[in-house]
Amino acid sequence: MADKTLKVAENVPGKWYVDETCVPCQTCLTEAPDLLKYNDDETKVYFFKQPSTAEEEDAAQRALDVCPTGSIGNDGE
Repeated sequence: MADKTLKVAENVPGKWYVDETCVPCQTCLTEAPDLLKYNDDETKVYFFKQPSTAEEEDAAQRALDVCPTGSIGNDGE
């Protein structure tokens, strides 16, 4: 389970986030390419946009569900 105290710094504010346990495997990027992307050195993925539609919420949830390291959370602020 993701830890909001370990959020990747690039996450935009909001309830969805990626934490520092991310190992950029690209799995989540296939589910939510309009919400997630790599940081500059491609060591982590982060939310560059918070979901704003039901479809985007579903995509973010799918990304959370497939994350093999449990690095995506939806309890941020």
